[in-house]
Amino acid sequence: MYLETKRLVLRRLEEADHERLFLLDSNQEVMKYIGMPTLSKVEESKEVVKMIIQQYEENGVGRLAVIEKESELLIGWSGLKLNTSEVNGYQNFYELGYRFLPETWGKGYATESGKASLEYGFNDLKAEIIYAYAHSENMASNHILTKLGFERTGEFTEPDGICFWYELKKENFKI
Repeated sequence: MYLETKRLVLRRLEEADHERLFLLDSNQEVMKYIGMPTLSKVEESKEVVKMIIQQYEENGVGRLAVIEKESELLIGWSGLKLNTSEVNGYQNFYELGYRFLPETWGKGYATESGKASLEYGFNDLKAEIIYAYAHSENMASNHILTKLGFERTGEFTEPDGICFWYELKKENFKI
């Protein structure tokens, strides 16, 4: 899996990415609406990378490292994963997700990488529908999902609050 946009490269995560990922997962602002505690040790990030690499092997798909072409730095992750656990009554579905470092927020990277991931999902994975969800108070993420063409079809409760549930059908996806 390798995707390229005008400003970004999306590629498989590698073990060497754990330090940059730790910057994401240890940041209070980044993790505010995730429903998981921030990481406190860089070693924990190594385990996250191993888990994602295992998803590539088992499911053929997983979140991708997002590299900003200009700086050549990993600035976050984005992409599809096959969600095998139950969420909102759904199981074994493709889910779009993303997480970026705060200094890159507001630059359109989530939308740009999301669009590339959706194209991959509908064209290469032959998905008929892709799902996403975001905490109800995460205005930026909810805006991005709507901008990408997702339709909010429901909501559900997580331990940290209400999440909005989104669906995007292949026939409604506009490149």
